[in-house]
Amino acid sequence: MPLIAFAYLAFAGALLLAFTGFSTAGFGVAAVAIAYSAVRRDSRVAALSMLFAAGLLLGLDSATPARRVSRDEVRARSAAESLHFGGKARNAAARRIETLFGRDAPMAKALLIADQHSIPPEMRDRYARAGIIHMLSISGLHVAIIAAAISLACQVARVPKRMGAVVTILVTGLYVAIIGAPAPALRSAVMLAAGAVSRIVQRPTSPWASLALGAFAPLAVPRTILDLGYQLSVAGIAGLIASGALARRFLNSRLTGSRLAVSRDLLTSIVAGLVTAPLVAWYFGRVSLVGPVANLIAGPVIALLQPMLFLAMALAPLHSAAVFVASACHPLLALFDGIAMTAANVPGAALSFVPSLAAALLAGASVVLLIVAAVSRYPARPLIGSAGLLVAVVWLPVIPAPHSGLVEMHVLDVGQGDAILVRTDRGRWILFDAGRIWRSGDAGRSTIIPYVMRRGGKLVTFVLSHPHADHLGGAATVFRALHPPVFYDAAFAQGSLAYRNVLQTAVQSRVEWRRVHPGDEIQVDDVNVHFLAPDSAWTASLADPNEASTIALVQYRSVRFLLVGDAEQAEEQWLLEHARRDLRADVIKVAHHGSSTSSGDEFLAAVNPQAAIISVGVDNDYGHPSADVLSALGRVGAQVFRTDRQGTILVSTDGRTIMISADGERWDVSRN
Repeated sequence: MPLIAFAYLAFAGALLLAFTGFSTAGFGVAAVAIAYSAVRRDSRVAALSMLFAAGLLLGLDSATPARRVSRDEVRARSAAESLHFGGKARNAAARRIETLFGRDAPMAKALLIADQHSIPPEMRDRYARAGIIHMLSISGLHVAIIAAAISLACQVARVPKRMGAVVTILVTGLYVAIIGAPAPALRSAVMLAAGAVSRIVQRPTSPWASLALGAFAPLAVPRTILDLGYQLSVAGIAGLIASGALARRFLNSRLTGSRLAVSRDLLTSIVAGLVTAPLVAWYFGRVSLVGPVANLIAGPVIALLQPMLFLAMALAPLHSAAVFVASACHPLLALFDGIAMTAANVPGAALSFVPSLAAALLAGASVVLLIVAAVSRYPARPLIGSAGLLVAVVWLPVIPAPHSGLVEMHVLDVGQGDAILVRTDRGRWILFDAGRIWRSGDAGRSTIIPYVMRRGGKLVTFVLSHPHADHLGGAATVFRALHPPVFYDAAFAQGSLAYRNVLQTAVQSRVEWRRVHPGDEIQVDDVNVHFLAPDSAWTASLADPNEASTIALVQYRSVRFLLVGDAEQAEEQWLLEHARRDLRADVIKVAHHGSSTSSGDEFLAAVNPQAAIISVGVDNDYGHPSADVLSALGRVGAQVFRTDRQGTILVSTDGRTIMISADGERWDVSRN
């Protein structure tokens, strides 16, 4: 493996360490490596060590928490970006695609200009289950197919070989620039250009060097290292190179013709699937078992579809010709989606696997050793090491996740919505609400599931305060990925379509549904959850689900947290009449994102909180939190914390003292 590949690994590894909070360990490694290079006078190790340290410094600088921006600033930035050539061209291409492809425009935009905003969550899940999620948006594969089509067109037109290579590089580069240079496409374009230049000057180079060059280019923006598309692209090509080495060793001398071609493609799909499996499991909570076969079937379809989509977009000024080509794409788009749907519906198509950070790291190390074994002349040792790490991944869930012994309440930053995780003294989780849902995703997928996975521990209970979309948005995704055994619900009769979908998903995922009654209790380890409301007689005459919010008092030893959903002042009055003595709490999650319709003076006086946490979106359209509520909280002496200003807020307690951490700062909360 050439030096440039090791240089990329050093730099990329340093960025990952910096962004994931392990920079201190990284600097320790860098110091040891630099000292070793000085003693041994090894210039290569010294250069790699310095590059590693530079990556750490750059990652730390880029990882500095960004100032939260208002909606006006976001709009101003968008307007400025739209004036850029690439932005204007991409917007124009999106409009052309919508005109040409109609109902198939969401998929066409994903495949042509890397715009997945219109792709519904269920489609993403379907492609992940089928093992072809990497094909759903433009990636290195798609750019390579387009480049191959351009090269073939040059050959048909009898363009000289060198000139054809130059034309291919220029057209591919222009296309990548127009679509905004997404990291996987940029990686592919640089690799293709490196390969073309190598052929022109007749200087063959290692595929690992080409991969390293292509992978380096997008890291001009350091945070690209955290982008899933980029990670899948780099890992997939590494798997492709490894499978090529295996094919040369075991297939080329034994098979010929179509049997060789099919076997080689199947081997490539299997190896690429294994190499990318830790990433797919980390982000999607599943590993596809039908992926190799689905990729084998879908590959020829996408190879034909992608250049046709590109041609339709290129012919847009000639409307009739563009419509003709776009019409020919519709059956292929339907076939492509049909392959995904069929593969996803195969019984046992995917294995649900939500790895902890330790499991993901072990799986990643196993994959690295697998690649080393594939390209090595002596594969036995790395193969044994890879298998050993995989066994450790399988057994890791049996080992209890390490935990401090404190009880923690994590008020997640999910924008204008609620998602609150309570972690018990033994490291298990209770989730209250699941944030928002939007057209292309939900808070479960984007925030809650990764948050739990990175910290380890099992989700044992889900509690829904009321059936509004900003509280139940991610629940279905959480059920499918984390499988909590129990689901507590206020059971408000006038539920929405989204609420019915959550109930159906609970049944499909075998999550037991239970109705909340005043006086009910949950005991999880040493944490007690006592439900104060709603009462079914009270809710029978209500029209607003907010008034039927689940009210939960979470207690660990003498410390109490009060979670009140979106309760309005009418429900607060009911609580004052029926449960006043139970309302006292050290920390309150403020009702309804700080709306003026909640948090009355008498209610807050009965709670008498020392800290109040408001889960609210940045510059939201509702004007939350209300100035009146902030004043009311000030009158009872509560210290106020807000997710729109401080991000995710962590409240931790040993049962006597309370500590609150947010945005890199920490406060000790005094108790009455």
